[in-house]
Amino acid sequence: MIVFVALLCVLGFGFDAFYMGVGGGYVPVGSLMALGVGTVSASVGYFRGDRAVLAATAARPLDEVEAAADEASRLKVRQLRNVVDEMSIAAGLPPPAVYVVPDEDPNAFATGRGPGHASIAVTRGLLETLDREELQGVVAHEMSHIRNLDVRLMTVVAALTGAVALLADWARRGMTWGGGPRKNDDRRGGGLAGVVFFAVWIVAILLAPLVARMLATMVSRRREYLADATGAELTRNPLGLARALEKLEQAAEPTRAIKQGSAHLCIADPLGRQINLRTGFWSDIFASHPPMAARIAALKAMAFQGEGPK
Repeated sequence: MIVFVALLCVLGFGFDAFYMGVGGGYVPVGSLMALGVGTVSASVGYFRGDRAVLAATAARPLDEVEAAADEASRLKVRQLRNVVDEMSIAAGLPPPAVYVVPDEDPNAFATGRGPGHASIAVTRGLLETLDREELQGVVAHEMSHIRNLDVRLMTVVAALTGAVALLADWARRGMTWGGGPRKNDDRRGGGLAGVVFFAVWIVAILLAPLVARMLATMVSRRREYLADATGAELTRNPLGLARALEKLEQAAEPTRAIKQGSAHLCIADPLGRQINLRTGFWSDIFASHPPMAARIAALKAMAFQGEGPK
């Protein structure tokens, strides 16, 4: 979070220094605007981000899905409701709102501000693919995101990522439209330090969206491991979640109803990107989820099967 704020400040201060000519005694318009955009984005994401995510995926409330379902599908829906109630009791949390996403690819995510203001959404494919123990493992994983306040963190991080990308785009457009840095006579005394800072600011404009995305994926990967462990603690059955992850890994189709902006919220990468299957330097930087094989190995090790992730 400190790095996100630092990125906003660098973008804003560079605008002040090279466009507005702000020196001592002047109001730092760009810096205040950057912090204001970041604050507004984080606040809107905090209070309304979950509604936006659910609307973007066309998720429907569980009661509505149950009312429109046939008898066989209604049994699956009731099973989901029962499992959510069980895991809420196990986690010591109020039951979250439950939604179903009309997509055949098995996946799930949690969103919201925290206990009492959270939602869990599962795809229709998840209900059709998993048995009860596997479904319980997935719900426990998502309930763990709520209990660990990951939903709050990731919602704010996603909003800040968007704010950084927006400000960087504004700065690039300003340079394209000819705003440019101030003239040399306005920058008198800046010397080499001014030139160096201008170069750093240009690099920051170009790399800020990428750095912000890297920070978001780094947070997401670490919280996924924690949610797997906490979910196994809630169910006392790590193999149930391990089997569920194996089925999610085998699913060939991407989750089309879930877009890139919400991908980091899901238990499995909805975009099906190959980088999430690998290990190494580039995966550590760009992957939004840990390798599924490593997560499965860790869960099996908790059940005293296998040797754990390498």
